[in-house]
Amino acid sequence: MILLLILVMYTIPETMTIFDFDTESSLQEWFVVNDGVMGGLSEGQLYMNDQGHAVFEGNVSTDNYGGFTSIRHSFSTKKIKGKTQALLHLKGDGKSYQFRVKEDSDDRYSYIYQFDTNGEWETIEIPLGEMYASFRGRKLDIPNFACTQIEEVAFLIANNRDEQFQLLLDRVEFL
Repeated sequence: MILLLILVMYTIPETMTIFDFDTESSLQEWFVVNDGVMGGLSEGQLYMNDQGHAVFEGNVSTDNYGGFTSIRHSFSTKKIKGKTQALLHLKGDGKSYQFRVKEDSDDRYSYIYQFDTNGEWETIEIPLGEMYASFRGRKLDIPNFACTQIEEVAFLIANNRDEQFQLLLDRVEFL
């Protein structure tokens, strides 16, 4: 029985927490990127609520060739070899969002996976190997995410329409 317990302990994959939002969390390492960098008028903001969740909310505007807003978190290299999923613990508003990662924070492109929210607290499971490379909304002809390392995670909303949005974030993990 003890041998079985030891075997189970060593075969269960270990979760790597990238960010765990709580009432003590600082958002200093996170930043908002709106489409104003391209002339757009969208406005996103990020703050902590009283329950210890990050709130990414705002207004997406397609005026003036805009249509997106995002939040990003860069950090020193994290080796993720052997990890196959990103687990996003969040509460959306029924809208579609993108989860993005960069292997190197200096890369101009990101690896992207689009997901839908259901308006309730949920865990979104993202297969890392299905994340495709994209730059400025265009899919690139390079292999999908190699799942070896990351230096940035991001959330983006860009649904090709004017809309208000709210995404509550609790935790970002890799498994």
